[in-house]
Amino acid sequence: MVIGVISDTHGLLRREALAALQGSDYIIHAGDVGDQKILDQLAAIGPLTAVRGNVDHGAWAQKIPATNVLQVGEISIYVLHSLQELDLKPEAGKFTAVVYGHSHIPKQEWKNGVLYFNPGSAGPRRFKLPVTVGRLFLIDGKVQSEIVELLK
Repeated sequence: MVIGVISDTHGLLRREALAALQGSDYIIHAGDVGDQKILDQLAAIGPLTAVRGNVDHGAWAQKIPATNVLQVGEISIYVLHSLQELDLKPEAGKFTAVVYGHSHIPKQEWKNGVLYFNPGSAGPRRFKLPVTVGRLFLIDGKVQSEIVELLK
């Protein structure tokens, strides 16, 4: 099973990001969406779990929760925009992974048996950071991750 992960689109959904997410069984958007149309396009690929980021304002954005959980079989994924706002211990909550965005820096890190995964930013390039999305692979009840660079 493949979960496509995207964050920090800031109103720009690149065709390269859509192509990289095609075939995903689920999609996670970790905030700073920028436009409801982006969520609509992602939901056309597969079931969508999204959270509101700090740039998401207006009536459309108020419908999006600040945190969310994707449960796939035995795997629980906690989703929020800014890791600094994490107000629980994921290992105590039996979460397999924490997906977040905000920093625009792709990161894959294991702590206390939990994967902390930031797919980086798929929207407008910021500084010299790469433009990326991510994928989570659920294999035999375990999660593996990868970062996909969209622009070389």
